[in-house]
Amino acid sequence: MTRTLPSLDSLKAQAKQLRRAVAKGNPAALARAGAAAEGFTLREAQLVLAREYGYAGWHELVSAAGDKMIAERDLHRWFAVELNNDTWDQVEQDLSPASTPAERERALYGAYAAALHWLEVGDEANHARAEHLISATAVAVGLPDVALRHARRCAQLVEEHPEAMADWDHAFAAEGLARACAAAGLTREAAGHLARARSLTAALAGAGDREVLERRLAAEPWFGLT
Repeated sequence: MTRTLPSLDSLKAQAKQLRRAVAKGNPAALARAGAAAEGFTLREAQLVLAREYGYAGWHELVSAAGDKMIAERDLHRWFAVELNNDTWDQVEQDLSPASTPAERERALYGAYAAALHWLEVGDEANHARAEHLISATAVAVGLPDVALRHARRCAQLVEEHPEAMADWDHAFAAEGLARACAAAGLTREAAGHLARARSLTAALAGAGDREVLERRLAAEPWFGLT
């Protein structure tokens, strides 16, 4: 029976640790290796480790660890997409401070969970969009301080990594900042961000992207800003 595989980096570290322990004459390590301390190589340590995990050799062990890593990445991506879509559905329907505590918690935790999974498999654009979702969710459930923190983080990521972003990421970042500032009572700052969001939206190349942004900009709450 094979043991549960750790990461590839962990396996490499374990092989090096075994080699060092054998070289130092550690009794437990010598028993695992079945060899004298002198001349015990890293390749031999890798073979010992592979057999302990139930594989014929190091290559087989590394291949299995790689397959596991790919499967985990696919799982992270699946959860990221599903949680993102589910949370946006809640934000765009009837989520509000008047929703039940359980509904508010579910939405906010879903947004954070989506962000965590994107951090495992996504790029800076996925991270920025996840921050925007957290901000939008926090606005919807009545947490303006949380919303503003994540809206600013979204905008920071968009500005620092323009090569990773689509043109609509800039418009969404401005919209998120405008809405979060409005929720926090920062009316003048909110108005500036809203004007920028509208300008960026009007300049979008894709008609579908413009429609999405226009719908978002038309959606409440704006806390009296518009």
